[in-house]
Amino acid sequence: MSSRWAGCCFAASLLLAAAAHAADLDADQVRAALAAATSGHPAEFFGKSLRNLDLSHLDFTGADLAHADLFGAKLEGANFTGADLSGANLNLAWIIRADFTHADLSHASLVGPVVAMGMEQKPDEAPRFPGANFASARIIARLGGDDLRGADFAAASMGADMHNQSMGLMRVDFSGADLAGANFAHADLGHALLRFAHMPGAILVGTSLVDADFSGADLSGADMTGADATGAVFDQAVLSGAKGLDSVKGLSRPTAGSAR
Repeated sequence: MSSRWAGCCFAASLLLAAAAHAADLDADQVRAALAAATSGHPAEFFGKSLRNLDLSHLDFTGADLAHADLFGAKLEGANFTGADLSGANLNLAWIIRADFTHADLSHASLVGPVVAMGMEQKPDEAPRFPGANFASARIIARLGGDDLRGADFAAASMGADMHNQSMGLMRVDFSGADLAGANFAHADLGHALLRFAHMPGAILVGTSLVDADFSGADLSGADMTGADATGAVFDQAVLSGAKGLDSVKGLSRPTAGSAR
């Protein structure tokens, strides 16, 4: 089955499962709450269901969206700078051009978010996540080409579930993303795509990289101490100055020697 058809089937199954749930607020109520917010009293949506609402281009800067349900919500061009989205449900949310700079997405779920208007993502459609906190989040998403500089993925679950792939391999895709200085310590990147990702200085201490693809990735100066790279691909990857290579499980000497 093609990955395109698999993705469509996966999205349809999630939408059907969520159809019976209604939002706690409508879009006008959300706009009113944002308009009434101040820097000292940010908008409060803690635990609220905002699923399937069209909230495109709204300014949620600093808003409290912890544990909010944004399943399927249209968030195109929305501003979540510094917002608290910890524990939030962003599965199948439309996040095209959304700005999550320094947002707290710890323990959040981002499974299958919509990141492009078509099947292929264009550079100007990419959401932004510089400095975002994804610690312990669950992420299965296409984030190729995105700005994820300094993002914190510590202990995040991003590995493909190989026991639940009846519709094709669903996995995280960071191909071409800017992940300079990102922290992946003790995260699961099993089967992840990181082809030509820009990752200088990234922290991969104790990270599961099993069967991940780092072809052409820039890992210069990265700390890979104690990582598990069993089955991982590093063809033409830049490993110059990388730390802890001797302790990486499954990293063959010829592969490590391809550093340039």
